[in-house]
Amino acid sequence: MKWEIVIGLETHAQLATRSKIFSGASTAFGAEPNTQASPIDLALPGVLPVTNRAAVEHAIRFGLAVGATIAPRSIFARKNYFYPDLPKGYQISQFEIPVVQGGGLAIAWKDDAVGGGATGKQGTAGGSADGQGGRVHERFVRLTRAHLEEDAGKSLHEDFHGMTGIDLNRAGTPLLEIVTEPDMRSAKEAVAYARALHALVVWLGICDGNMQEGSFRCDANVSVRPFGQAEYGTRCEIKNLNSFRFLERAIDFEVQRQIELVEDGGRVVQETRLYDPDRDETRSMRSKEDAHDYRYFPDPDLPPLVIGEDWIAEVRAALPELPADIRRRFVDDYGLSSYDAATLTASREMAAYYDAVVNALAPSAAAGEGSAEDGAATPSDRNIAAKAAANWVMVDLAAALNRDDLEIGDSRVAPVQLAGMIRRILDGTISGKIARDVFAAMWAEPAEGDDLADRIIEARGLKQISDTGAIEKIVDEVLAANQKSIDEYRAGRDKAFNALVGQVMKASKGKANPQQVNALLKARLGEPGGTG
Repeated sequence: MKWEIVIGLETHAQLATRSKIFSGASTAFGAEPNTQASPIDLALPGVLPVTNRAAVEHAIRFGLAVGATIAPRSIFARKNYFYPDLPKGYQISQFEIPVVQGGGLAIAWKDDAVGGGATGKQGTAGGSADGQGGRVHERFVRLTRAHLEEDAGKSLHEDFHGMTGIDLNRAGTPLLEIVTEPDMRSAKEAVAYARALHALVVWLGICDGNMQEGSFRCDANVSVRPFGQAEYGTRCEIKNLNSFRFLERAIDFEVQRQIELVEDGGRVVQETRLYDPDRDETRSMRSKEDAHDYRYFPDPDLPPLVIGEDWIAEVRAALPELPADIRRRFVDDYGLSSYDAATLTASREMAAYYDAVVNALAPSAAAGEGSAEDGAATPSDRNIAAKAAANWVMVDLAAALNRDDLEIGDSRVAPVQLAGMIRRILDGTISGKIARDVFAAMWAEPAEGDDLADRIIEARGLKQISDTGAIEKIVDEVLAANQKSIDEYRAGRDKAFNALVGQVMKASKGKANPQQVNALLKARLGEPGGTG
C-alpha cells in the first residue's frame, strides 16, 4: 500500500529578552539552579504578573515577517495541568485569541532520491527518484498561529541519588510557540521548514537560536494515511526535538512505526512520544491531551493585550531586509535558482557576505546597471559572476568554515578577497582547479589586501597558460607519446579523449587553459570514430 505522510510542527522559540515574560527575573543561561526565580515565577501568594513589552514586540516582529495578522486584542489564558516543575499548577499561554494569526513561510529543499512518501511493506509512497542526485522542491508552509507563553522549569534526574531535582530558573522564560498547518509530507521537508524558521527568528533578532541551550525546540505531529484518503490519520506528537538531525530521524522512525503497525492490523493511538537518539527510536511518554483537557480560561490577573496600529507601524519600520525579499532579489537580479538563493540566505551574515562578493566582482553589474556599449558588465556577465560567487560561497567557503568550526563572520578570507580570486577564474588567468590551490593558500595564511589572490598567483607561478603556441606544443608531445589512446578514441571510445586531456593538463602542471586544450585536441583528432 502507498502511504502519505502528514506532518505539522509546533516550535518553541525562546524570545531574546533580558527579563522574563511576567517578571523582572533574568533569563541569562547557565546560572546556579533556582537563583533566577522571582516570587512571581514561584507563584507565591499575592504576586501579580506584568507583561513584558519587549516580548510582545518580538511577537509583532515575527508576525510581520511571515505576513500574518497581528491581533489588535489578544487574551492570555491559564492552561491547567500538573507537573513538578510548573510552580503555579498552570501555564500562562494564549488559546482562543493568539497575538499572531495566519501567515506562512516559503521553503526549498532537495531530495536525495525518493521524496514525499514512505516505504510500507507493499511499496513506496510519494515522490520519485530524479536520477541526478536530488530534485529541488519548494513549498509555502502555512502557519496557523504564533502565541506568547511562559516556559516551565526543568526536572533534573542526575546526581540526586535516585531522586529528581527541580530547577525553576526557566520558569517564566518568554516563548513564542509557532504552529503550522499539517502541510509537510516528508521528514526532509519538515527539516527544511525548521531550518528556515530557525534562520528567520535569528535573522530578526528575536531568538538566539541556540538549540543546545533549549532556545529553539520542535514538537512534530506525525500521522500517515493511504494515498487518496481525505481524512487525516491518528497523529502522535514527538516532543522537544532540539536538533535538525534528531527531528529528521525521529520523524522517519515514527512514520515507519505507524505504517508497520497499521499494516500488521493494529491501530495508531493518539499519544505524546519522546525520541531516544541512542536507540534511534520514539517511545511512548503519555496519552495525548486535547484542548479541553487543559481547562483553558482567561487569566484574571492579566488584562487583554491591546496592540495599536501605531505600535505595529513602529515595529515594521525597524524591520531589517527580510530573507524572502533578499531571496527574490538574488533570483531576479543575479539569476540564481530558488534553491541557491534559499541556501545563501540561511543566515543574515551569509547573505551579506555573498552580496559583498558579488558587488566586489562588478559593482555596476551587481546593481543591474550599465550596458555592453558603455563597457559595463551585461546582465549575462553579471549572472555568470553571481553564479560563480554562489558556488564558491556555498561549497568551498562553507566547507572551510565547517572544517574549522567558524562562523562566516569569522571567515579567514574577506569577501573582496574571494571576489578577487573569482575574477581571475572568469578572466582566464587561472583555472577552477588552480583556484582551489589559491583559495587554500588564502585560507591557510590570511593576509590584508584586496589583491591577495593576485599576489599568491604571481608568487607561486600559477597563471594559466593561454598561449596557443605553447599549448599546441604540449598537445603535440602528448599525442606523439600516446598512440594507443588516439587509436581508442578513433575507435569510438570517448574515455580515451578524457585521458588525453588529463595527460596534457599533467604535462602543463595544471596550467593549460582547459577550453583551449579541448579545442586543440579535437582539431588534431577529428570526430570520434573518424580517421583524423
